Amino acid sequence: MLVLTRKVGSSIVIDGQIKIQVVQIKGRQVRLGIEAPKETKVHREEVQKRSIPEKRELQSSDCVSL
Repeated sequence: MLVLTRKVGSSIVIDGQIKIQVVQIKGRQVRLGIEAPKETKVHREEVQKRSIPEKRELQSSDCVSL
């Protein structure tokens, strides 16, 4: 894991296409702005983790035994 220190208004660029900018720091919260190509999916980790079991459940219900 790469750990960086950034100030408000500063950015990092990933793979020349994804820009993450520190928008605001307020107490223990940091607001980030993310610019990425439309085909790039961006999710909060807790949402992604929640959707993985749901996807598995949907896939198993779509299976047909012959």
